Amino acid sequence: METGAARLAIGTLSKHTGTNVETIRYYERVRLLPAPSRSAGGYRLYGTEHLKRLSFIRRARALGFSLEEVRTLLKLADERKRPCAEVRVVAEAHLDDVRAKIGDLKAMERVLKATVARCAKGTGSHCPVIDALYREPGTPGPALSAARSAIAPKRRSRGASAAAIRSFR
Repeated sequence: METGAARLAIGTLSKHTGTNVETIRYYERVRLLPAPSRSAGGYRLYGTEHLKRLSFIRRARALGFSLEEVRTLLKLADERKRPCAEVRVVAEAHLDDVRAKIGDLKAMERVLKATVARCAKGTGSHCPVIDALYREPGTPGPALSAARSAIAPKRRSRGASAAAIRSFR
């Protein structure tokens, strides 16, 4: 990769992009960011292409793309033809995941709203929110069938949000 004329130390690159120094090193280790040249003293020296690539990675991560999706997008961006159709496939798959997460968040909101509504305005000693947080995942709580039926038919494996929703039921 052509590194460009600028020679930035890792701390300067970190400040320019808002990326933690350890994160920059991690991106190098996992080969999302190419290894920079080194000074005579062994310090990393980054060029403008590193700055551009790191900014690309940050923006993609901010949009929620996984590291593997970012890797795929970078490979496609590195190709001279920049195959937009292939990029679109990656982006559409990610959009589907984002929409599913939004659905999970809406279901979480409904479950939390119902749980909070069961609280006796903070005056009683029994607290449904505390009970729900202590309950083991999968242990049925008071009926929240509307939230359960809204989530169950469209469940795909999406990580912690599904477990959090189930633990409040």
